[in-house]
Amino acid sequence: MEALVVAAAAARDQPWLPLPWSWLAGGGAGVVLLVVYFYAPWWGVRRVPGPAALPVVGHLPLLAAHGPDVFAVLAKKYGPIFRFHLGRQPLVIVAEAELCKEVGIRQFKSIANRSLPAPIAGSPLHQKGLFFTSVMRERLYCRDARWSAMRNTIISLYQPSHLAGLIPTMHSCVARAADAIAAAAAAPEQRDVDFSDLSLKLATDVIGKAAFGVDFGLTAAAAAAPRSDDTADADRGEAAEFIREHVHSTTSLKMDLSGSLSIVLGLVAPALQGPARRLLSRVPATADWRTARTNERLRARVGAVVARRERAGGEARRARRDFLSAVLNARDGGSDKMRALLTPDYVGALTYEHLLAGSATTAFTLSSAVYLVAGHPDVEAKLLDEVDRFGPPDAVPTADDLEHKFPYLDQVIKEAMRFYTVSPLIARETSEQVEVGGYTLPKGTWVWLAPGVLSRDEAQFRDAGEFRPERFDAGGEEERRRHAYAHVPFGLGPRACPGRRFALQEVKLAMAHLYRRFVFRRSPRMESPPELQFGMVLSFRRGVKLTAVERRNAATA
Repeated sequence: MEALVVAAAAARDQPWLPLPWSWLAGGGAGVVLLVVYFYAPWWGVRRVPGPAALPVVGHLPLLAAHGPDVFAVLAKKYGPIFRFHLGRQPLVIVAEAELCKEVGIRQFKSIANRSLPAPIAGSPLHQKGLFFTSVMRERLYCRDARWSAMRNTIISLYQPSHLAGLIPTMHSCVARAADAIAAAAAAPEQRDVDFSDLSLKLATDVIGKAAFGVDFGLTAAAAAAPRSDDTADADRGEAAEFIREHVHSTTSLKMDLSGSLSIVLGLVAPALQGPARRLLSRVPATADWRTARTNERLRARVGAVVARRERAGGEARRARRDFLSAVLNARDGGSDKMRALLTPDYVGALTYEHLLAGSATTAFTLSSAVYLVAGHPDVEAKLLDEVDRFGPPDAVPTADDLEHKFPYLDQVIKEAMRFYTVSPLIARETSEQVEVGGYTLPKGTWVWLAPGVLSRDEAQFRDAGEFRPERFDAGGEEERRRHAYAHVPFGLGPRACPGRRFALQEVKLAMAHLYRRFVFRRSPRMESPPELQFGMVLSFRRGVKLTAVERRNAATA
């Protein structure tokens, strides 16, 4: 009897399941939770067609292997709307002009915000600019939304009269870049020009003056020329380091598996990105540590520039014509709500975003246009004829001249932007349930437009693989019959790039000036076709290398 009592007591103290079974049950529950976590986003868009996705990584291996070209291949197979998985996160890719208009314009109120991919989610500096600031979320509590305040301020800066006044600033930077090219062309060994690097320096110099009122002097062959503003010494001493940090910050924003560990984790398991970034940013020599230090220094430098400009006072600022001063003037002269919205950190991020958007994309467009012209002698001949007919070599085109007297140059730039679309994808996110192309998409769906696919659509661009600027001839049949939204290199709708005219004016002025002095030949040291790198914007992985020939010597070259 005593033995039975002891046995009963022992049985009472046993867990509900034997220990191994408890482990199995816990492990099974964990597996179920993981499956739910990784596949829950897919469930809402499961009816949208697309290729089978690998567990955890989705279609990231395809993107890493083929870059943005993969989207054109998938569009041919699955149609104008298809699914693509960035790790755990499904994207609904829209790759047809009319549907892009539907998403970007007709249903803008329901698809107004940009989704935050892993590279941006890990970079607060980039999140606070106009590009990624929320629209609808801000409007929930403030009629005069931060996004609206930012956008309206920026648009006011790009009026034709203001752009016309920037011609001397732009031209001085272009002339310095041309002198640097001339030095390479005159060298005994006729050195190649790293044209993509020079283009980035040129674009950064221009936007540095326009955004910060600072001359970085990157295109100068020697030390930067003296400047008259009272912040010259402080700005000059930090310029080179600032640009190195700026380049590192932008090139680290990669959309494939080559980014930092926290970005890769953010792509496959977003819940882990924040903890991983906080941990790895404390581990020296890791990519996250370098990126965190760089972004912190950038925030500090941008903040210092904003603080110096704020201390300058209203009268001194009103005399300046740069972007930062204009934003501060608009804030200080606005309502209390405007001052509350445009806090120093947002002003700094907005100004830095202006530097980013005005340098990397413009440099890529200029580099790709000159590279493509260098490989097409017939295009070069027509372009040279047009720039020569404008006037003597030292004549500087006005903004009106650039708008109306260089129609073929305009076609060349448009075709270059089609051939190498700098932003092959445009991120959006639904703020409520919507229907697009016959598919019901729940709130929170990432809907990405694909200008890179539109630009290779044979129905809109015959022989799309050929570089043929004449397809953009305003009087041509091809241009007349083309869908109005088949070519959207600057985006579309209210979230289109507000600096479009600024960028085009700069590229046109640069090409008009350079082709009056030089012709360019592709360097045998450059691979053909060039390899592209897909981050937040497109870039040439190894740069564009060209040989410059002074036109007076071109006949014997």
